[in-house]
Amino acid sequence: MKKEVQLIATAAMGLESIVANEVKALGYTDVKVDNGKVLFTAPVEAIPRANLWLRTADRVKLLVGEFKATSFEELFDQTKQIEWEQFIPEDGEFPVIGKSVKSTLHSVPDCQSIVKKAVVERLKQKYGIASWLEETGAFYRIEVAILKDIVTLTLDTSGTGLHKRGYRVGQGEAPLKETLAAALIQLTNWTPDQPLVDPFCGSGTIPIEAALIGQNIAPGFNREFASEDWHLVGQAVWDKARQEAEDLAKYDQPLDIHGSDIDHRMIQVAKDNAIEAGLGDLVTFKQMQVKDLSIKKENGYLVGNPPYGQRIGDRMEVEKLYRDLGEVMKNHPSWSVYILTSYEKFEQLYGKKATKKRKLFNGFIKTDYYQYFGKTK
Repeated sequence: MKKEVQLIATAAMGLESIVANEVKALGYTDVKVDNGKVLFTAPVEAIPRANLWLRTADRVKLLVGEFKATSFEELFDQTKQIEWEQFIPEDGEFPVIGKSVKSTLHSVPDCQSIVKKAVVERLKQKYGIASWLEETGAFYRIEVAILKDIVTLTLDTSGTGLHKRGYRVGQGEAPLKETLAAALIQLTNWTPDQPLVDPFCGSGTIPIEAALIGQNIAPGFNREFASEDWHLVGQAVWDKARQEAEDLAKYDQPLDIHGSDIDHRMIQVAKDNAIEAGLGDLVTFKQMQVKDLSIKKENGYLVGNPPYGQRIGDRMEVEKLYRDLGEVMKNHPSWSVYILTSYEKFEQLYGKKATKKRKLFNGFIKTDYYQYFGKTK
């Protein structure tokens, strides 16, 4: 049984450094940042802990093997040499998915088929099975990813993507991913004792993620993961990780978090989502136009993902929205403002140049995260 494993936390472009910081915060120091992923070596206990705690990663994969292959024969032989029996039991179910970029072996279906056959042959040999594998047990999804002839074989420990926290009972047309919402919060200097406002809250993702961060609630606490049934990890290790998450939660931490939106239907969806997350009493939602936003506290944070005006017909409305926001916030220079948008003339409409900008991707949309740091008196 392996004492240490190599894990890959996948991440959206631009969020790799945030994911790396989260991995280090869990106590894992052997960390390497790459495009779209963070690699780290850690004890097996890291599998449940990373899945439970990583707020900005897309999923956690277990690295099983890596090698160069330019022929199907090489792919088969080297895949078969891997000690799959250390990971997959005799009755394990193991579908194979794949992708290939700039590689000699460009036929993904063929690569998947060959990897599947190699693993089957290895397990039959090791478990002394003459006929076929039943595959009626725990789920182990293998991914074969080939980049420039380098084959990376992983097992998906997460199952459903980590952005699926389990609290979203409803959503709008273009919902913000929970992982990106958490990243937007983590890119600010907000602390739980300060007010936080989202005037474009939609289904409530930013305020809800802020509340989870504020009370140090593990984002994966109320969901299930593929590796919960793995003998490699074991039920006792999962139980310990969940108990740790329970012990570290700060349910008594008071919060001052507000979300508003012009659409009353979205406000109801946001309230329902907050209740599902167990935060119904902690986050306040109200239907309101941006120009009516009332800031009463001296210092605080405004974090928002407003409409981008990508459709021509919406442009004038969105431009007015940005102007209204600028008018409101110019009277509150002590507040820090963080806005994610793809609209390139945002600063001009808002009426002020951002202190700092960071390029991020909202799905496939290239955006800027405009950051205005508040002036403390």
